Amino acid sequence: MDILDYAFMQRALLAAVLVGITAPAIGIYLVQRRQALMGDGIGHVAMTGVGLGFLLSWSPVWMATLVSVLGAVFMELVRWYARTRGDIALAMLFYGGMAGGVMFINLAPGGSTTNLSSFLFGSLSTVSESDVTAICLLAAFVVLVTVGLRRQLFAVSQDEEFARVTGLPVRFLNLLTAVTAAVTVSVAMRVVGLLLVSALMVVPVAAAQQLTRSFAATFAIAVAIGVSVTIGGTVTSYYQDVPPGATIVLLTIAAFIALTALAAPLARRRARALAAAHPGGDPAECTIPASREAGDTVGA
Repeated sequence: MDILDYAFMQRALLAAVLVGITAPAIGIYLVQRRQALMGDGIGHVAMTGVGLGFLLSWSPVWMATLVSVLGAVFMELVRWYARTRGDIALAMLFYGGMAGGVMFINLAPGGSTTNLSSFLFGSLSTVSESDVTAICLLAAFVVLVTVGLRRQLFAVSQDEEFARVTGLPVRFLNLLTAVTAAVTVSVAMRVVGLLLVSALMVVPVAAAQQLTRSFAATFAIAVAIGVSVTIGGTVTSYYQDVPPGATIVLLTIAAFIALTALAAPLARRRARALAAAHPGGDPAECTIPASREAGDTVGA
């Protein structure tokens, strides 16, 4: 394949695989917590980090990571202590992040909003070796957290009060989830872009949920979808000269539509099989809720 003859495409494909793994891996917890748009908000904040990176001549990826982590911590503090007026504080944080990014990058020597576009929507040719190193390190952190602490994170995502009663450090795990989401945004911004990264966190998870209720299976299928669409979008972008971020997101939505269409007949087939196995039917109170079924899978 001639696509592998170019060093920049090798770097882009490696980054795409890592993004495909990390975004759904943290996204499944955000979906469980009903914080599907958290990645979008962190992406706005990360723009300030990108602008500061250009202004201070530091790595935009590492600076975006620092700023987005601080923003994620602030978002969690608002969620804990400012429930009544928290939406206003978050709105100022998000819009201030966008404005700060534009301002700082224009103040940078030789900077302009043109430099910002590759971070907003993704760019294949601009993924450097230093970016790949940063992405690999950050992705390792995300995988370590999302896989190594999957039982604890799932428990907190499902029911904070129950998790607190069982002795889990709920606030620490909530904060760790927010920080991990911020790190994921920094991982994904070179491939998908800051404005589109939230879609890659949420849509593969929603697509996987069309086929299964088990947490472990949903996690595995969502990551498989994420890797498939990021590689497919990157390759398509190279051959068709189209934006990689937009291509990846559109492929993700297409996967969701396809799996939704496939899920309907599968659900009917399962219902007929269940009816045949239990002709009398089970009383409603004996039915296992989806959330409990997922929790049992995690605990297995």
